Amino acid sequence: MKLLFTIDKKNYKEGGTAFVRPSVRGIIQKNGLIAMIHSLKYGYYKLPGGGMEKGETHEETLIREVAEESGLQIIPASIRPFGYVKRIEKGKWDDIFVQENFYFFCDAKDDLLPQQLDDYEAQERFTLAFVAPDQAIPANRQAMEKLADEKPLYVTMLERENRILQMIKNKEKGDNT
Repeated sequence: MKLLFTIDKKNYKEGGTAFVRPSVRGIIQKNGLIAMIHSLKYGYYKLPGGGMEKGETHEETLIREVAEESGLQIIPASIRPFGYVKRIEKGKWDDIFVQENFYFFCDAKDDLLPQQLDDYEAQERFTLAFVAPDQAIPANRQAMEKLADEKPLYVTMLERENRILQMIKNKEKGDNT
């Protein structure tokens, strides 16, 4: 899969302990809008997905995580790779947090399953929303300003999501930059 970009904050201890977390995210488009998870608590938007479990393929993780967070049921035959983003920064518990986020375009069935949220996801009141990138990007910028001190790892996550949303917008316009 193609590396889309790397975010390396260089704010960590070189050679320190590292927590490596691969994750998979879905890009599901309907009627010009993108399925996103909206944190009602913090006001940000992120693409549905999450961490891979031991022994899972990217596709298995995509199907499971999207269903858990959003209730959307991915159509397996529709899964096609977009690319991945590598993220490196100071960790919360380890010296270094390394995350490879694998993005896939895919389609989903119209009917929804109930969400199966983790405790923190429920506390943030994760809700499925179909939004245009032009709505999500400024909302994420506002959330980044509010969360800069309290949740620095969220800021990097939202920077990543905004860059992906911009790439999707550019792709739709026929611009491959």
